[in-house]
Amino acid sequence: MESLVTFSLIFLVVFVMNVVPAFAPPTWTVLSYVAVRYRTNAIVLALVGAAAATLGRLVLARLSTILIRRKLLSEKARANVDTIRLQLEGRKKMTAGLALFYAFSPLPSNHVFIAYGLTAMRLRLIAAPFFVGRTASYTFWALTSSSVAQWTGIGSDRQGFFFSVYFVIGQIFTIFTVYLFTRIDWQAAFSEKKLRLLKKNSTAAGVAGGSLR
Repeated sequence: MESLVTFSLIFLVVFVMNVVPAFAPPTWTVLSYVAVRYRTNAIVLALVGAAAATLGRLVLARLSTILIRRKLLSEKARANVDTIRLQLEGRKKMTAGLALFYAFSPLPSNHVFIAYGLTAMRLRLIAAPFFVGRTASYTFWALTSSSVAQWTGIGSDRQGFFFSVYFVIGQIFTIFTVYLFTRIDWQAAFSEKKLRLLKKNSTAAGVAGGSLR
């Protein structure tokens, strides 16, 4: 199982999963399944998974910039999300720290990179922190899954229900978060310290061909 070909296949699968914007299973659940089913070296598995996930998410962010920001968002909508870029570019350490903190969690990251891509910020700012955080979290989940499986005798075939529930909740969370990201009035959030949605007739709203509502 631990051959170069096998890990290359795992890398490819994880990479594709992380390029897909939605409705792909969480990477940590797949790596946990592999760790339990095939007794794979957890550290090597985590490193391969983290590298593939990071590269996949960076591609997703870039596609978000090219396909959504440049093709779908109107100038007014871009001006709204550009408010975030202006704020984060002046707080690079904080941005990297938040990326690292988030990467330690098992929460889905597709919505984060889609939103990040909409701001057109430099990807290298969050690439390294995300890789480090995901390596640590994937190692934890792979080792934990293997240990629990050995201790309880529960095989990977009985984890399906939990993973399915997590998957459904994760996708609902992703869709809602991306929608909310495009609807928040970021200018008001930063300048007035008030969190509110864009008004329907706001000059910052609008997507080419119709608003996101």
